[in-house]
Parts: sequence; C-alpha cells; structure tokens
Amino acid sequence: MAWMIEAENVRKTYRIGKVDVQALRGVSLQIEKGEFVTIVGPSGSGKSTLFYILGGLTHADTGRVLIDGVDFTAMPDSARTRLRRSKIGFVFQKFNLLPTLTAEGNIEIARDISGRHDATDRERIERITGLLGIDKRLDHRPAEMSGGEQQRVALARALVNQPAIVLADEPTGNLDSENSEIVLKMLRRSNQELGQTVLMITHNPEAATYGDRIIHMRDGSIVPPEKDPQWTHAHD
Repeated sequence: MAWMIEAENVRKTYRIGKVDVQALRGVSLQIEKGEFVTIVGPSGSGKSTLFYILGGLTHADTGRVLIDGVDFTAMPDSARTRLRRSKIGFVFQKFNLLPTLTAEGNIEIARDISGRHDATDRERIERITGLLGIDKRLDHRPAEMSGGEQQRVALARALVNQPAIVLADEPTGNLDSENSEIVLKMLRRSNQELGQTVLMITHNPEAATYGDRIIHMRDGSIVPPEKDPQWTHAHD
C-alpha cells in the first residue's frame, strides 16, 4: 500500500501554567495517496495539534510522521521547510492573506516561494480562479472582498502549485453555506482530478461527508464513531 501520510504513536503534551495537558496520546494513522480524509471531534480533542504536526508546523514529543515514505520528524528544519513547499498546500479557517497584496498577488506568492515561474502556472491560476468564481476579483485586496471570496483566494493559493497533499483546517468554519459548498466541491475536485491527498479538519458533519473516510478524535486519541457523542448527536 502506498501511504502518503503516516503517523506512528505521535504524542504531544503542552505545559499550561503548572498543568501538563496531553494533546495527543499516541496517535497512529495511515492515509493513502489520493485519499480524501476528514478528521472530526470536539474542541480540545487534539485534531488541530495533529494537523500541525502532520504538516510539519510543530514538533511531536515522541513518535514519527512520514510524508510519502520520508521521515518528516527526523529532518532538520530547513529540509522540512523544503518538503512543505514542494508537497503540501495549506488552507486555514483564518484566511492568512497578506493585506497589502491583491488577490492575484496572494496567489502568486505561492509560486514565488516554490520558485516556479512558467506559462502553465499562469494558465493554472486562470483555471483555478475561474472555477472558484474569483477571476473577476483578482485586482482586489482582502479588505475589499467578502469572507467567502477571501477563503476562495486562500484555496487557490494552496492549489496553484498542485501539491501532492492539501491540509485544510476548518476551511468552511467562517463561511456561509453557499461559499462552504464552493470550497468543499473544489477540494473534492482537486482530489479526484489531480489525485491530491486531502486531509480536512472540520466541526461540520455535512462537510465531513465530502471525504472518503472520517476519523474521529476525542481526548487526544482516535476513537470509533460511537465514542464521539458530539458526532452521534449531530446525526440523531
């Protein structure tokens, strides 16, 4: 089996004042290449901590993370940064757009960071922004766009380099139902058409169903669906 993302016994503890909080308690998972997986669970379940560790944005205390067979956790920071740039696109609930740049500038910065500048990239920007319905808003700055438009710009930025992995942390958390559907359908389309591996964290049971598989987390561990009362209640 070709695993794109593997986590082996990942643990993370935060020190808050004089109290140790176990965010992750030995989490292990495997995600296939081209799979769309959603992670659900209540606040404090550890899903965001897992997201940041899988993306190489923070360190685990113990355990290993492998990205396309390469031990992410054993890399020096410089090598981890290069791997992130070449293989991973991020989408966050907070759009993280640069306020002084236009929508187009925010998308192109992903190309600049990756060092890619060719005609196909230009065509890809036009295609992605057209599919997301923001092609007429590319000369606007974030303050001149709605929240839904900003999130679609952030998604275009994550997809423009065609990363092997897209990590999305509550990408519809600040959006209305119409914009949520646009973002979710685009994530699904990029997964199906480009074979990208998508891992999405969400509180929304409806959004979670866009994935091929749902992982439930509670109290820093992966649990069966019936052990997630919040999820069970959402489906009553």
